[in-house]
Amino acid sequence: MSLPKTVSENPLQSHPLGDLDEWEDDLRRRYPEPTAGTATTLAQSAKQAEEFRDYEHTARESVREFYRLNHRYQTVDFVRAKRDEYLPRTKRVMGIWEAMEFLNTLVDDSDPDTELPQLEHLVQTAEAIRRDGHPRWFILAGLIHDLGKILCLFGEPQWAVVGDTFPVGCAWSDKIVHHEFFAENPDRDVAEYQSPLGIYERGAGLDKVLMSWGHDEYLYHVVKEFLPEPALYMIRYHSFYPGHREGAYDHLMNDRDREMFQWVRAFNPYDLYTKSHERPDMARLRPYYEALIAEFFPAELAW
Repeated sequence: MSLPKTVSENPLQSHPLGDLDEWEDDLRRRYPEPTAGTATTLAQSAKQAEEFRDYEHTARESVREFYRLNHRYQTVDFVRAKRDEYLPRTKRVMGIWEAMEFLNTLVDDSDPDTELPQLEHLVQTAEAIRRDGHPRWFILAGLIHDLGKILCLFGEPQWAVVGDTFPVGCAWSDKIVHHEFFAENPDRDVAEYQSPLGIYERGAGLDKVLMSWGHDEYLYHVVKEFLPEPALYMIRYHSFYPGHREGAYDHLMNDRDREMFQWVRAFNPYDLYTKSHERPDMARLRPYYEALIAEFFPAELAW
């Protein structure tokens, strides 16, 4: 499936965000409070909670345009086409650290919150998890959770890489941010997709549900053979804010999903609140993380 020319050929429409961190900045505006009891409160950021209130009126216009595109083009057909394109994993062969360095080329000088490269963002997240005494697989999940953003380096538009994720093929929950933009989505005209269950069965489980395409789903399929189940849920659903923060789509979940979402919620504060201007000592930390990667992953993976 090809994208409409107005989207695929116009970089301003494909990439309305100055950088991918604009989406994450907006997440912190919507969800200003870290989970109680975690040490990440000290890394929440210099911004105070009152600066994040009233999301609808303070969101940047670029973020609104991003969600307009995301909600317009994330259709069942689009998701299936992207799964067919990427899940055979024929784009590249590389190790985890090499993938992190590849992602590091996705750096934008316009990021207003920090000038740190992407690799250092990942290490900041992992270090916060490590300081709190979590298992080694949890630390590793924090280190790699955003590696799927290399989709941008494969030529994907921003709205097919980041953004809050949601099921396609069933009615869109009103808990999805900027729900109003689904009015432009062609799936609105497919009656089968407009009921709460849509093409799914009640309680069938999220593994049987098509999620909107992006970095979460892509990375899950790259690493699913190598990590324990809680880590895979963190990776696959950390952007599913309508589900793990707003309580939507419970009717599609099974008991295993509900159990595993405790881990997704435990991970969420580290995902949102660990960005800092303080640079990690990469020369000192790299041997630790290379050994951690080697504990779980082969030298090379198919991407």
